[in-house]
Amino acid sequence: MLKSNYSGFSLEVGTDEAGRGCLSGPVVAAAVILPKEFSHPFLNDSKQLSEKRRDQLRPFIEENAIAFAVSFVWQEEVDKINVLQASITGMHRSIAMLKTQPEFIIVDGNKFKNYKEIPHETIVKGDAKYLSIAAASVLAKTYRDEYMAKIHEEYPMYNWQKNKGYPTKEHRNAIREFGPTKYHRKSFKLLPEQLKLDF
Repeated sequence: MLKSNYSGFSLEVGTDEAGRGCLSGPVVAAAVILPKEFSHPFLNDSKQLSEKRRDQLRPFIEENAIAFAVSFVWQEEVDKINVLQASITGMHRSIAMLKTQPEFIIVDGNKFKNYKEIPHETIVKGDAKYLSIAAASVLAKTYRDEYMAKIHEEYPMYNWQKNKGYPTKEHRNAIREFGPTKYHRKSFKLLPEQLKLDF
């Protein structure tokens, strides 16, 4: 059973990201403040949910949250600042976009940087422990998957609609055959045998 609150503050925001381990596309972060009485029978860490369940949850979260926001950190910026900094930057941006300022921040994982003067806590596997982080993980994942399905139409040979940019065998074989695209992260090792790819 996921907990509704960590800090005791009523305006506690949960934040998470999706797409850190991908070879292509953005890192997408979300921040969600939920009301105290919020509940949903199958809200959980987005990785534990089917795509159908995540898609059903997204409008429910958006309609019932006190505030939510989603931000994209594009692949060029990921290359510039590295993927960990991209995750933290995305979470900061999402929090900044909230229409209600939070009193406390809970973060999935173990790395974060202070945001303004707002106290925070990092929670390993937080998306499987706290509702607001789980809700943020669902929003980040669904917005990112939707974007990857969109760019799949431009480059169908990489099958991003299915692999979402993760380093599957099929995705790597397509990079081997067709080379990288403008959506690939140039700072990532796109192929196991990669020494240097021509960009």
